[in-house]
Amino acid sequence: MDRYLCYVTLCLLGLGLLETNAFEVEIKDSSNTTCIYANLRINFTVEYETSNGTFKNVSFAAPDEVNTEGSSCGQSDVAPLLNVHFGNGNLWSLNFTKNDNEYRGSVLSFTYNASDSVLFPDAKEKGLVISTTNTSFFVPVPLNSSYKCLHDDTVTTPHVVQVYWNVTLKAYIDDSAIGKDFTCSADLPSTTQSPTTHSTTIPSTTTTPQPTTKPVDKPSVGNYTVLNGTETCLLASMGLQLNASLLVEGKNVWTALNIDPINTNSSGTCGNETALLRLTNGTTVVEFLFFIKEKNFHLQEVNVTLFNGSDFSSKTNLNLSLWEASLGNSYLCRKEQLITVSEDLYINTFDVRVQPFNLKNGTFGTAEECFADSDLSFLIPIAVGTVLVFLIILVFISYLIGRRKSRTGYQSV
Repeated sequence: MDRYLCYVTLCLLGLGLLETNAFEVEIKDSSNTTCIYANLRINFTVEYETSNGTFKNVSFAAPDEVNTEGSSCGQSDVAPLLNVHFGNGNLWSLNFTKNDNEYRGSVLSFTYNASDSVLFPDAKEKGLVISTTNTSFFVPVPLNSSYKCLHDDTVTTPHVVQVYWNVTLKAYIDDSAIGKDFTCSADLPSTTQSPTTHSTTIPSTTTTPQPTTKPVDKPSVGNYTVLNGTETCLLASMGLQLNASLLVEGKNVWTALNIDPINTNSSGTCGNETALLRLTNGTTVVEFLFFIKEKNFHLQEVNVTLFNGSDFSSKTNLNLSLWEASLGNSYLCRKEQLITVSEDLYINTFDVRVQPFNLKNGTFGTAEECFADSDLSFLIPIAVGTVLVFLIILVFISYLIGRRKSRTGYQSV
């Protein structure tokens, strides 16, 4: 099916049926110096299931007017992040990694809104859908050079095909200049093509990265926000610790990894029925997807992606029902909680407070505390103890009454 999607998209491009405008963005640091520059065209083809059980394909393009909320220049141990928001809740994201000589795109993520009645009028499943992959969107590029490619390039993930062309892209810029160009192999004359091929094949095998540290202390609490334009649409504060079974020297070893809020970038999207919080910490991406059910919101999906160079491991739980509170209020839980993502990955959360919908003036609403924080959790063992004591007393009284009747039966007349 993915091959069919790719074929359809490429045919439409060849026939000129998909009109696509280029978008141009610059991400700047606190000193107003450009750290990421991008100018490219993107077409998306998405396969989705309709309400009657059939499948349809819809193609759409990234417009020339986009916003880059949540993008970051990164730090010494945090990768730069380019976020491109467009349409009704769509988000295209690209992380970058580098070594001493080269840089490249690392994790490519595309979130589309299946609740968009224009693009997906008859979609069976509504809400935000996330497609994440380690990308070979462009080959390693020498530092201080711009990647350029006029020819089309395709990235295929389950149910989504992304086609790029007329690409100019640069990260880790050391000054405001775009710098010299590094041309993709597809644009080079056939007689001078580089022996290195420009492949977009997703690796068939992955290796889970091994954290360089093994923290055991309680993680620090971070404060995270998601913006819709200039308004805050999601607030969250929490401490996060990942616990994963990693392959170390041929053996699976459970390893704890704290998420440091100082080096974590928050981004995401807010819709009418769903909201996404994405936390990017170096080579770790944690995504929380919230849904509305009746008059409450709850956490329904969690996705964790760990990257190690060109390899990655992604784990997802799509069937959660956690962190529930009334719309307009916030969820609060000070106690440690456990979220099972998969059999070999879970998350410990601490001091959680979150509100993904109906914020007023960018602040938390009234807190609804979790059961573990309430006094009822302490009353239960007291109540059980009281019942046991009552039963013991009742048995003892019954024993005394029975013994008295027994003595009465042996009295002489």
